[in-house]
Amino acid sequence: MSRRSKLVVAEPGHFHATLVQKEMYEWLEPRAAVYAPLGAELLDYLSRVARFNSRPEHPTRWELDIHATCEPMREMIRDRAGDVVVFAGRNRSKIDKILESLRAGFHVLADKPWIITPADLPKVEEALSIAKEKGLAAYDIMTERYEVTSQVQREFVNAPGVLGTVQGVRARSVHNVMKVVAGVPLRRPAWFFDVVDYGEGLADVGTHVVDLVQWTAFPDQPIDYRKDITLCRARRWPLALTREQFQRVTGEDSGTERVDYYCNNSVEYTLRGVPVAMEITWEWEAPPGAGDVYEASFRGTLSTIEVRQERRPEVYIVPAAAGVTEAVDAHVATLQSRWPGLAVERIGDELRLIIPERFRVGHEEHFAQVANHFSRYVAAPESMPAWETPYMLAKYYVSTAGVEMGKTQ
Repeated sequence: MSRRSKLVVAEPGHFHATLVQKEMYEWLEPRAAVYAPLGAELLDYLSRVARFNSRPEHPTRWELDIHATCEPMREMIRDRAGDVVVFAGRNRSKIDKILESLRAGFHVLADKPWIITPADLPKVEEALSIAKEKGLAAYDIMTERYEVTSQVQREFVNAPGVLGTVQGVRARSVHNVMKVVAGVPLRRPAWFFDVVDYGEGLADVGTHVVDLVQWTAFPDQPIDYRKDITLCRARRWPLALTREQFQRVTGEDSGTERVDYYCNNSVEYTLRGVPVAMEITWEWEAPPGAGDVYEASFRGTLSTIEVRQERRPEVYIVPAAAGVTEAVDAHVATLQSRWPGLAVERIGDELRLIIPERFRVGHEEHFAQVANHFSRYVAAPESMPAWETPYMLAKYYVSTAGVEMGKTQ
């Protein structure tokens, strides 16, 4: 990149905005502009960035031009204080802000989800079309593609002689309302629990799971949601929070003794004829030493390849045909240049892939990986793979239409 880009952070209502700035980047100027209403969300964002700047090890060096304003979008576009804008906050209005930014000539890196209702799917298509026409990069933050266990699973699902033909997929995700982020207990805004404003679980964190399923089963291939996806069944149910829990995580009084947070969803659909079943749920808090959970099972004609949650995620292969073990060994050998030290452990009839510790990067670090990948598209927007646009449309079709189906079943 001939010159460094300058970051603009718009209305950072979600802590993911700060995780983008947990590290410094060669491609970004250290001075960034922030546009947001003056309030608790802006103050929380500023305090987290300040902690990154003052941490003892590898402190960041962010300098912030802060614009505390009631009209952040209008002033951001008027000032043009940078060329890359990050969105991480309220979801219902996010796609309109993305469209406004792209029309004004900004590159956009936006946290998931871009939309939470099927009626807005054409706006995603419009945003990606505008980006292409104007030579801009528009990307959503799919951090879970950078989790090494998901990457390893994808490799072996598509390795010769290991899985065979995929016959079915099951996946589940568990998130926790109360958690610690970057060493600090998380404070969530009250609107986080308004599913009309923020979205249900499948429409929000479920986008990662939908993305991983298609990214793993049909890598780098365009998916036409109109032809390749058929929704079959869906369900929704609430997580009941007490008044005390709501106040602990938001700092506000719910006004009722119980808050029914409709964050739990299940959906079944077919993807190019392959049955997919997934469950997206939230719990109040993880047990000590545990965290969020992602598990996925890809069943094929030759074996089943699974990410299982143990002390941390692990990848297992369960052979169902002769020759699978030898195929796994052969593929491990080909991957040594990418993951030196990757190995196989035999546990009874199963194979466990041993992933070296240096590749075990945590969730918070994935944001910098996404940002650095995004920088390639900022430098050369035409390098965005052609399959990414239909992937996004397919992902947001399942995540939003699945929620709507669950309301009727």
